[in-house]
Amino acid sequence: MPKMIFVSLPVKDLPASIAFYRALGFQQNPAFSDENSACMVWSEAIYAMLLSHAKWRTFTERPLPPPGTSASMLSLALDDRAAVDAMNGAAAAHGGQADVNPVQDLGFMYARDLADPDGHLWGAFWMDPASIPAQARSS
Repeated sequence: MPKMIFVSLPVKDLPASIAFYRALGFQQNPAFSDENSACMVWSEAIYAMLLSHAKWRTFTERPLPPPGTSASMLSLALDDRAAVDAMNGAAAAHGGQADVNPVQDLGFMYARDLADPDGHLWGAFWMDPASIPAQARSS
């Protein structure tokens, strides 16, 4: 079996979250979705499992993080700067928030961070490894 990652995220409004992730370019896998969860596919190896709060409670008894806090940020590599900008635009247009952190433009790397409607953080970035300055590679 190939190595894969399934990121489970608690969400308040499952239909709104499904629409949000579709707008970012994820595809829904109906075989692993129901009225309490949705499997949103980014690639052959990366899946976001959107879980209603009730479904989340079957995974863990730990408390949900308070709004406005974060425990992690997941980053997605995109094809170019325009794709990074488009993902942030889609986030803002579909109930999320674009540019939750300052835009990072290092020339060889361009990154903009966004939040989904529940405040889960995602980094959208493009990088040209061939253009990384030598001093950055040895750090």
